[in-house]
Amino acid sequence: MKAPSFGIAVAAFALLGGFQAIAQDRPAPEAATGLGADVDAVSAQNFMVAAANPHATQAGYDVLAAGGTAIDAMVAVQMVLNLVEPQSSGIGGGAFLVYYDAATGEVTTLDGRETAPMAADGNLFMGPDGEPMGFWQAVVGGRSVGTPGTVMLMEVAHDRYGASSWADLFQPAIDLAENGFEVTPRLANMLNGDTATRLQTYEAARDYFFPNGTALAVGDVVQNQPFADTLRAIAANGSSAFYSGDLADAIVTAVQSTEENPGLLALDDLASYQVIERPPVCQAYRGYQVCGMGPPSSGALTVGQILGLLEHFDLPSMGPNSVDAWHLFAEAGKLAYADRGLYMADSDFVSVPVEGLLDPAYVSGRAQLISLDQAAEPPVAAGDPPWREGRLWAPDESAELPGTSHVSIIDADGNAVSLTTTIESAFGSQIMVDGFLLNNELTDFSFRPEVDGRLIANRVQPGKRPRSSMAPTIVLDENGEVVLVVGSPGGSRIIGYVAQTIIAVLDWDMDIQSAIEMGHINNRNGATDLEIETEMVALQPHLEARGHEVNVRALNSGSQGIHVTDDALLGGADPRREGVALGD
Repeated sequence: MKAPSFGIAVAAFALLGGFQAIAQDRPAPEAATGLGADVDAVSAQNFMVAAANPHATQAGYDVLAAGGTAIDAMVAVQMVLNLVEPQSSGIGGGAFLVYYDAATGEVTTLDGRETAPMAADGNLFMGPDGEPMGFWQAVVGGRSVGTPGTVMLMEVAHDRYGASSWADLFQPAIDLAENGFEVTPRLANMLNGDTATRLQTYEAARDYFFPNGTALAVGDVVQNQPFADTLRAIAANGSSAFYSGDLADAIVTAVQSTEENPGLLALDDLASYQVIERPPVCQAYRGYQVCGMGPPSSGALTVGQILGLLEHFDLPSMGPNSVDAWHLFAEAGKLAYADRGLYMADSDFVSVPVEGLLDPAYVSGRAQLISLDQAAEPPVAAGDPPWREGRLWAPDESAELPGTSHVSIIDADGNAVSLTTTIESAFGSQIMVDGFLLNNELTDFSFRPEVDGRLIANRVQPGKRPRSSMAPTIVLDENGEVVLVVGSPGGSRIIGYVAQTIIAVLDWDMDIQSAIEMGHINNRNGATDLEIETEMVALQPHLEARGHEVNVRALNSGSQGIHVTDDALLGGADPRREGVALGD
């Protein structure tokens, strides 16, 4: 990819009224009103960053404006996100990075997914009655906490591709933590109901989010000195300050000492954690290469299968207003999720037929199961891909809830970052240590280790990484240059959100902002979900006439995307959350 060089232009938009730009030589981001606001994509010439909070995007922008790389900006963005969007991601969780190196033209991926403690086994979430624990019973407390990977992922990526001082990248988050930041509507709105009840289980989180017994409200200014101190330690000493010493002791003590649901995480688990570089999983689609994260993520494989199935149909001529197109999208989702549930897990522990699942002949055969006139009755069965090694596993129906964030960045040299980062469900395990929350990522494993004597691929095993749906994606054109950088939060629906955005941009030439704003349709091998209060609701009677069971519901993505055109970088951010894109 060649970096565009057409002079300087600055544009931005934001969801949050009142956000003030720090730089004085450019206007503050323009306010938008939320879903359906018809906001234009941000256009820039040199670099672009899109993230889920204005403060985080600003931090990344400032790093890029000072000559930093996309990876430098990513570190600054992640640390600020931890502070201002603590319910979604942070150093107590894990992340997947898809990275395009403009100098070599190569795409690689770094796996910073959490790992199961070495003391854990397939019975981790099985109760004394031989039945699985309830989901929320398993989440709250130390039992659900896996070894965090985000800090080491940041360090490994920075060591390889960074240019700015490591310590300097932490300063924006440290300043905000010490000086205070305003509580956003999204954070405030999550501090109620059952979520609030769970979050008050442990003292540290209760005192932080409910000072004096009252939930934080929109506009409250919050300081977090413990988090600033934690970041200073990591800035000064690198990841060793997290994976050993006083901070590691505090994490393990907190996990193991929860009274009703103690966990198994140990100091050795932290000390032995490793980030793994993996080859990208790429799927050809209408002349493009759609590249993403392979196992332990199901993201790239399932997105790839959906696109591979749909390439057998003329979606470009159907357009985004076609019932046929969305019927086909839902049917492709059923087939892809069927394979996901049976075959996909951490490939370091089980044999995942990666090549077979994307084999053109196999995908073509699966596509022949799709009828344009009639919906298949779910759940549809998984297929029989070639190169399937090992045993046939039992299907897994483990939950994966949307407590995640996404960051898309392209720097002035054309390097690209697609980072999806998470602590799993909202506020993770609800355990707070030294100013940050710990994940509940282990609940992404199957609670049952087997069904009817057949092992489940995504069962708990010592040191294993739970299956994820996170789908950070970079799309390349026929010349191997970046066309699209995209990803989303959304639990197991991430796959559909990402696939839909890719189709909207590549097949229908939609503006990246319009593609992200478009109402959602999603099928995970069950009912077809339509996003409430969007244009998709009008599809309900037409889809039901073809045999779909339809649910109209909230489908809360948080996509961030960058589209590279011949003339500019175009950035888009999801109005369903508080995203902002900034470019120069």
